[in-house]
Amino acid sequence: MRCEDFSRRDFLKLTGAGAMAASVPLSLFDIAAAGAATPLPAKTPIVVLVTLYGGNDGLNTLVPYLDSTYYSSRPGISVDQSTVLPLGDGLGFNPAMKNFQSLWNAKQLTIVRGVSYPNPNLSHFSSMAIWQTASPATSVSTGWIGRWLDTQPLNPMLAVSVGNTMPPAFAGAKQSGSVMPATGFKLPTGTALSQFKSLGAQTSGASPVTQSAALSIANLYQMAGTVTSELALGAPKAQNAALQNVGNTNLNPQLDAVATLISAGAPTRVWEVSIGGFDTHADEVSTQNALIGGVTDSVARFMSQIAGTKRANDVTVVVYTEFGRRVTANAALGTDHGTSNAVYVVGKSGVGGFIGDEPSLTQLDTSGNMLMTTDFRDVYGSILEDLLATPVGKIIPGWKTKLPLFASK
Repeated sequence: MRCEDFSRRDFLKLTGAGAMAASVPLSLFDIAAAGAATPLPAKTPIVVLVTLYGGNDGLNTLVPYLDSTYYSSRPGISVDQSTVLPLGDGLGFNPAMKNFQSLWNAKQLTIVRGVSYPNPNLSHFSSMAIWQTASPATSVSTGWIGRWLDTQPLNPMLAVSVGNTMPPAFAGAKQSGSVMPATGFKLPTGTALSQFKSLGAQTSGASPVTQSAALSIANLYQMAGTVTSELALGAPKAQNAALQNVGNTNLNPQLDAVATLISAGAPTRVWEVSIGGFDTHADEVSTQNALIGGVTDSVARFMSQIAGTKRANDVTVVVYTEFGRRVTANAALGTDHGTSNAVYVVGKSGVGGFIGDEPSLTQLDTSGNMLMTTDFRDVYGSILEDLLATPVGKIIPGWKTKLPLFASK
């Protein structure tokens, strides 16, 4: 397998995540019906994890445009200084990220710098497994969100990944997260509708298995009728008209599904969406610019959608990737696997601004990679304690610290 062919499905297969714990397949109808019956209480924090598979180039995302080492190390792929969107501290966004700059200016974006873990692993699969299990030193079969789920009452709606496979982060020992296709579930139409619907009729003398299947089909149609009016409205429109037609075509449908269900009162505390393609070993500039611009546009669009709902103050988006790239460009006008990177936290609950020190471009490890200044488990500690009301030590054994990421209530 070439590095360029890296995908979430490959990662799940190679890490054996599919065998960790069974996930529950859900539909838009399932979650919307649960929201109608038992909506999430007002002011309950909601976390949306955005996973970037492949190792996004942090230096061409958050650009150290006043550092001469950045330009001398990356001839041919560095971001032109005149196009950088300045933020402060000698750093600025890639010009494709203007909508993230707007969130920054509104103090709705917090950037955690220099994030990694001790003795970083440069394998996509191993490093992403470390991020998702929150266990850098030892291999474990549960994810950090899955272990949080294990502390909660049994509920398949608590953590939902949009896609076809459950991320390892959602695998618990007692219960796991659920998965839902971005396109939702569509009932048949025409002749197929009447034929399929007839399967929901109870038949005298039928076996328990047949009766159970018929009841499930009948319940499906009853549930569909209950929530169809809500789902027919689709995803809420972005409040900012300029954001309505922007974003990545793969990520937008996932976030639309999340926005629809949050608006419908879904009892889900943690959502996950993802996109791949960030393993830019060659011809990086056009590929990475398009990807990171699309991702940040999609997130800004999503937050503008949420701004028009009752959950405008409750939703926090966390954008992360398994590692960064090396300081020095390679001969193919790309970058190779690196270490430290930034994590982006979006939402009104965040404090805004920079957290953590920017790694030096000259004080590097023996492989030429930037040093860690922030441990990713401190980011998780903040999410767990401040948003999910759970002591970090219960989920990440032995860990006690967190960051001042969120405004005090």
